[in-house]
Amino acid sequence: MPTNKTKHSFLYRNSLTLFFMALFIVTLGAQALTGWKENNQEMKDIGGQEIGFVSYLGTGHFLSATFENFQSEFLQMGMYVLLTVSLRQIGSAESKSLDEEEDVDKEPQPAPDAPGPVKKGGFILKLYSNSLSLCFLILFLISWALHLYGSWVDHNDHQLLMHKPQDSLAKFLTEPTFWFETFQNWQSEFLSIVSIVFLTIYLRQKGSSESKPVDAPHMKTGK
Repeated sequence: MPTNKTKHSFLYRNSLTLFFMALFIVTLGAQALTGWKENNQEMKDIGGQEIGFVSYLGTGHFLSATFENFQSEFLQMGMYVLLTVSLRQIGSAESKSLDEEEDVDKEPQPAPDAPGPVKKGGFILKLYSNSLSLCFLILFLISWALHLYGSWVDHNDHQLLMHKPQDSLAKFLTEPTFWFETFQNWQSEFLSIVSIVFLTIYLRQKGSSESKPVDAPHMKTGK
């Protein structure tokens, strides 16, 4: 017998995305505002001039700080998506079963409500089958390049104000500044993955899609 599906509002259907998008916009704005004030203070301290807020958004200081975080997040998510294909953690809600085949491992089958690439098949389907990890890879590379560019520009702005020669991009890549910024973000992302993978073995959150049921055995792998 057919069941009546509840009609949900747009906000309810998309609340998770909208909530975190709102947080992203608010915190990005707060970062830009506080970064602008910090940069102006720093410029004054080393003999430079203050700049307007809109001008600040195009500086190396803002680009470096922003994309330094973006690239580490995209790296984290891309690696997580890709490595959970083959790696396992017994008891974790974030791991696939150690032995049983799961729905995500099955070959895609064309169906009336299947995505277009599945119906098309061939190379398009192969590309679509890996599109999530490929998207994160592209976003990571773009963000990494913009972080590098912003960090280099900011570095040379400081060199100029301190009456020191500016460095080429190749020379800047051999210095520790950019790599220190990079690795301090990467290690925090890897730690967060370890935390969610391991802690979901023993800890629970009732109602969360990222947790096993509260009464599930600790060594039950997957949700």
